[in-house]
Amino acid sequence: MSKTPRSRVKGMLRQIFQRSSERAEALKRDKYTCQSCGVKQSTKKGFEQKVQVHHKKGIAVWDKVIDLIYEEILCDAEDLETLCPNCHQNKEQGF
Repeated sequence: MSKTPRSRVKGMLRQIFQRSSERAEALKRDKYTCQSCGVKQSTKKGFEQKVQVHHKKGIAVWDKVIDLIYEEILCDAEDLETLCPNCHQNKEQGF
C-alpha cells in the first residue's frame, strides 16, 4: 500500500495558505509592500516584483501537523469505506 508523500501533503497545506483570507488580509494591510525594505509588488512589464507573506513565529510544527493528517484523514484504507452521499451524511450525523 502506498502513502501520499509527506512533500505532497506539505505542498497542499501551503496551497491552502496561499489561498487563505488571512494571507490576503496581511497583503492588503501592508499594501503589498515589503515591511523590511519597502519594495512594492508590481506586475508592470519589465518591473515585475512579487512579495511574500512570512510567518513571524515560523512554523515549527510541520511534522506534527502532517502526522495528524496521516492519522486522522489519510488513514489506512481498512479504516475507510465507500458510501453514497445520503449514507455518508447519515453516518456523519450518527444515524
